[in-house]
Amino acid sequence: MTPPRLAITLGDPRGIGAEIVRKALADPRVAGACRWVVVGPSGLECAATDVIGEWHPRQSDANAGRLAGKAIARAVALCQSGDADGVVTAPIDKHALLAGGYDYPGHTEMLAALTGRAVAMMLASDRLRVVLATTHVPLRDVPALLTGDLIARVARVTRDGLRSAFGIAEPRIALCALNPHAGDGGRFGREDDELLAPAARASGLLGPFPADTVFVRAMRGEFDAVIAPYHDVGMTAIKVASFGSAVNVTLGLPFPRTSPDHGTALDIAGQGKADPSSMIEAILLAARLTQRLADRVAPR
Repeated sequence: MTPPRLAITLGDPRGIGAEIVRKALADPRVAGACRWVVVGPSGLECAATDVIGEWHPRQSDANAGRLAGKAIARAVALCQSGDADGVVTAPIDKHALLAGGYDYPGHTEMLAALTGRAVAMMLASDRLRVVLATTHVPLRDVPALLTGDLIARVARVTRDGLRSAFGIAEPRIALCALNPHAGDGGRFGREDDELLAPAARASGLLGPFPADTVFVRAMRGEFDAVIAPYHDVGMTAIKVASFGSAVNVTLGLPFPRTSPDHGTALDIAGQGKADPSSMIEAILLAARLTQRLADRVAPR
């Protein structure tokens, strides 16, 4: 069977993206798992095979963001045309992306806009899977954004993704509480009793359970995934559990998309210090997900 072909973007050209992609593609596990097309500008230490511009050191942040955004759009187009089966993205700088003309808080929101799909952001490892109900928004805005409709949509995308991409027939999905001790009967807030609990029941979720226990319970095998109400409570849990081996997965897209669990690391870029472990895991997972989805639709 022909290995899947992945579109791999080089990310922000000022960061470690090109270095970790180059190192990952040299890993024999990656070479045996997939074929690839590298999307990005020329002038980086990992040569792009689908060139979307030219990078020179000391170019502006805006130009770095423009090139990163063009690479993402091109990778999506390759999947939509059938020239790639999945996307793996190296890290971007969100401020530079905006300065470059792409008004999205991050990859997840841009991918949703490019495909017109309802998506959810999952961080996954062999120890824990965490899905974010809200992503890149200020903490003060989270309570107003947490609606029953939002919880229902994220629950649906998560359940479908666990079934189709991860092969879990009947996913057990927990909802993490918003307030300390799930509000403690209203003493620390009413949102968990009045909003999250009814939304969980309506969507077939378990909980809400307090943040200080739900992730431990998931790591012990009680749940297949946890939906976190806001960015940092979910991201902190997965990164403490599995930093360096966790992978960002966008659920709900018409093709698999993964990325490493870290950022651009501008402070060490160009020094040869970047660890490619999470990028390797991202590519290997994208290859497995692509193959699993292909097997589901293959005629029997």
